[in-house]
Amino acid sequence: KPATATSKDPAARLLDTRLVHQNASKWESFDVTPAVMRWIAHRQPNHGFIVEVVHLDNESSVSKRHVRISRSLHQDEDSWSQLRPLLVTFGHDGKGHSLHKREKRQAKHKQRKRHKSSCKRHPLYVDFNDVGWNDWIVAPPGYGAFYCHGECPFPLADHLNTTNHAIVQTLVNSVNSKIPKACCVPTELSAISMLYLDENEKV
Repeated sequence: KPATATSKDPAARLLDTRLVHQNASKWESFDVTPAVMRWIAHRQPNHGFIVEVVHLDNESSVSKRHVRISRSLHQDEDSWSQLRPLLVTFGHDGKGHSLHKREKRQAKHKQRKRHKSSCKRHPLYVDFNDVGWNDWIVAPPGYGAFYCHGECPFPLADHLNTTNHAIVQTLVNSVNSKIPKACCVPTELSAISMLYLDENEKV
């Protein structure tokens, strides 16, 4: 709320909290629906969002500091667009036809079928003999590469570690089917130990 005659500072309303680890590097998403709904209903100037970080240890002695989102000096525009904060809203313009009611059995069947096609990791074993690498790789005979397959839900869920580009691509796909849907990619790769022959035929 804006400042009043009795209060010089705007009144802040807590929307969401999250426990994060300071050494972790990942996206955090927050549900700000109540604030956006109030903005739409009242149509008054707002003061945006304030993000604060408070340490759990000795909270009273640590002053609250706002999170400062800044762009690195040598960061290009493409990489910055992937990292900067993003507010995503979904609305309904009242157009389109209403969905017809279906029988419960059919609805459950559709839901079960859609659940099976959701994106997830599938096993994929790469045999070095099949790809012709067994002549220089001594061990292991292969490794588990895995692969992602299936459709990502719309809107994208919080646990998917979604990038800004994937969110925008998903939104564009919802109105233009010619644009492909966003797909999952590996977020972490594990190292494997290998015995192989070098150019001198030495292990």
